[in-house]
Amino acid sequence: MDLYIGIKNELSRLSDVCKLRLANYFNQPGQDKVAKMIKDSGWSAEFKGKTGLSDDEYIAFLMALAPHVFPSFFENLIQEFLPEGGEFSEFGGVKGSNHRGVLPTGETVQFILAGDDLEKRLKVQEIFRESGTLFNQNILWLEGVREGEPMMSGRLILAEEWIEKVLFGRDYAPRFGLDFPARRISTKMEWDDLVLHPRTRQQIHHISIWLEHHHTMMNDSNLSRKIKPGYRVLFYGPPGTGKTLTTALLGKQFGKDVYRIDLSQIISKYIGETEKNLENIFRRAENRDWILFFDEADALFGKRTSVQSSHDKYANQEVSYLLQRVEDFPGLLILASNFKSNLDDAFIRRFHEVVHFPQPDAGERKILWEKSLPANLKLKHDVNISEIASLYELTGASILSAVQYAALCAYAVNCNEINKTDIMEGIRREFLKEEKSI
Repeated sequence: MDLYIGIKNELSRLSDVCKLRLANYFNQPGQDKVAKMIKDSGWSAEFKGKTGLSDDEYIAFLMALAPHVFPSFFENLIQEFLPEGGEFSEFGGVKGSNHRGVLPTGETVQFILAGDDLEKRLKVQEIFRESGTLFNQNILWLEGVREGEPMMSGRLILAEEWIEKVLFGRDYAPRFGLDFPARRISTKMEWDDLVLHPRTRQQIHHISIWLEHHHTMMNDSNLSRKIKPGYRVLFYGPPGTGKTLTTALLGKQFGKDVYRIDLSQIISKYIGETEKNLENIFRRAENRDWILFFDEADALFGKRTSVQSSHDKYANQEVSYLLQRVEDFPGLLILASNFKSNLDDAFIRRFHEVVHFPQPDAGERKILWEKSLPANLKLKHDVNISEIASLYELTGASILSAVQYAALCAYAVNCNEINKTDIMEGIRREFLKEEKSI
């Protein structure tokens, strides 16, 4: 309830500020007693403290928020001063395709904060620059306009995650789609379920150290000037060796959302579209403390080629864009590939960790078999897990799939034991997937 009261009070103060500007514009006396600026309440002081917004930026934020709460917020204000209607171009604002009320633009913010004061209007324009807090924190920006039209005539776009955070006090989980081609991944497994080579586990531990202490490092007066805030990692090795599971477990351990990028939605044959699609993801993720996971990254981060056609030229430009963008990302970025050699050497040099996920050896396979067995089923006496692990080279994912097949066979005949025949058939099925004979 306190949240809703706070929002209502802030929008009421915004209404007072707007009425003051309108009264001054229409030369109505007796309105100068209205506060010229929104005085900080407990709610606004806390919000500005967390975001670092200035007074002008905060008012722009409230103006963008208002139609999401009260659709006729600006129409009611204008109607109070222009009851007969009429043109009011100084106020700015546009109509939406579905929304029936007035949606504020940069010109609306200029009018409310600066009136016709040229110096002040130019200062208001500065708060929408890419160097400003609103843009950098992905809170608010101006919609692009057609060439030749004033930049400030663009509609105020308030990020969906901030609408969710302010109105409902919770983090926003973006929906998968063309504008956000990434899916959140998670796991019910624990670190104890993952069987890794000792060297691999040691490197994963170094990533955990960065996740735990990178904020301290970035607050160091010396290091913070010399290093970039993000951490870039390459996982490479055969499918089914734990690359995706490791990424999900890192997110689970540190309470971070992990988003796997859908490369089929990213890569486009049209020039510039791939970079545009990637920018949508990076921009949304920059201030959200997410882990970004590019699976089968070869398709996007592959080697540059010698320029023999215009297609090669633009493909190389995509790689160059990616090199810069991955370096600028402030969080943990993980690329996964079956083969390290498939990636461009320029990316390899920029990774903080290059982690190999090898095929498990016989000892590791034995542990994987034991950890994969159902808790409510036993093995028949003729099943020798050590022998099976030694004879058949399978990844952790393949072992789990073979166990699942054998367990389903036991459930189907209402048996509480897994027999060797079903396990061997499960193994055979896994080998067939890779066109191998058992």
